[in-house]
Amino acid sequence: MSTRKYRLFLLALALPLTASAAAEPIFDLLAIPASAGLGAVARSERSPYKGAGVSQDLLPLYLYEGSHIYLHDTRLGYKLVAAPRHGFNLFVEQRLEGFPYDRTPSSLAGMRTRRATTDLGLGYRYRSDWGKLDLEVLHDADSVSNGAELRLGYGADWASGAWHLRPSLTLSRRSAKLNDYYYGVRQDEVAPLRPEYRPGGGTDLALGLYGSYQLSDRWRLLGGVGVTLLDPKVRNSPIVRDGTQPTLTLGAAYDFGSHKSFAETGLPLHLKLLYGRATDCNLLPIMTLRCASTTTQDQTRIAGVELGRPLVERVNGWPLDFVGYLGILHHDENGLQADALQLNTYIKAYYYGFPWSERVRTRLGMGAGFSLAQRVPYVEQRDQARRGRDTSKLLNYLDPSIDLSVGDLIRVRALQQTYVGVGASHRSGIFGASRLFGNIDGGSNYLYTYIEAKL
Repeated sequence: MSTRKYRLFLLALALPLTASAAAEPIFDLLAIPASAGLGAVARSERSPYKGAGVSQDLLPLYLYEGSHIYLHDTRLGYKLVAAPRHGFNLFVEQRLEGFPYDRTPSSLAGMRTRRATTDLGLGYRYRSDWGKLDLEVLHDADSVSNGAELRLGYGADWASGAWHLRPSLTLSRRSAKLNDYYYGVRQDEVAPLRPEYRPGGGTDLALGLYGSYQLSDRWRLLGGVGVTLLDPKVRNSPIVRDGTQPTLTLGAAYDFGSHKSFAETGLPLHLKLLYGRATDCNLLPIMTLRCASTTTQDQTRIAGVELGRPLVERVNGWPLDFVGYLGILHHDENGLQADALQLNTYIKAYYYGFPWSERVRTRLGMGAGFSLAQRVPYVEQRDQARRGRDTSKLLNYLDPSIDLSVGDLIRVRALQQTYVGVGASHRSGIFGASRLFGNIDGGSNYLYTYIEAKL
């Protein structure tokens, strides 16, 4: 890895997730201060490529809105300034563009695949009574297109009863490198009906109407319709269909409830240390205790440290807590490829209402979120190569676990909030249904042991 790429990766590790109105207004509707939630959104979009038809996409929705750190869907971001009228944020965003994954239309046959990439960006927001203005500058962090984009967005809010609506308009000025990568034809890709073509820089226009409907104190339905008009030079490309790109979005989200800042509550951090080995077991057999072998041919390992923050305790009075985690894993690839880092950020539910929990507190946990790898783990590259499938650095992350209170086990009161347990580190692409994860069908599993304590 070059020094430049390594620095970009380290910067990405330092940032949490977000989405802004300029990029995806439907997620910004849920950005309520001091809130956290989970959900899912389905998108239907007319592909810009000739003969590609309509694409379907599933976006898992992980939400956390803190005073500085916030998690929405396709971004990692940090609020540099969060004043009432002015805001600056630094972010990493997954660019959901590229060739269709399920079938290759004749217009793209023989071309090298254009894939989703990761951008680094800086955003500014101005809030006023007449709406919100967003200005964002983005640049390719994967060195795939080496392209850049400048976005200017406007959104206005209308709320009445359970309804919250937001019309939006976004102008996107895209560099020549960005448009040439996604919509150009290289010299070695020329075909009888596909001449060499480079659209160059241009400006796209996107219009949309997005909204939410509050079904209850916790549940909200989400929806939106939008249309994008690509720059004329892009529409003239031999691989692009002329006309607009309509998009329909539908989904739902569950709000766990508001949380307070550390300064207000003194809520402790959770510190978790873990060590594990790769397993050939699939996740469901692991969770049902039907497979727990870590004897593999490659013998790769992980070690990591995670910090967790309580989001909400005893949901609706149940023995159920939610904790948000941010952690870094180190992959020991056993000499099969260079070792690498992996960032995990996820929200985890803990249930502890077992009959014996009064004597030995037992927690059953399930975490869900994102995993960003500096380099695709060796076991994923190996397995996907055998199946003839692609890989992705960014994948969905699941983290089931079970643990026991150390203090209850050894009868030391001071260690009651220290836990020892076992878990599974699972990366996957949701069966190829999500462009956010590169439409990957596959992943990896590691079984690990850990100790976790409240600081």
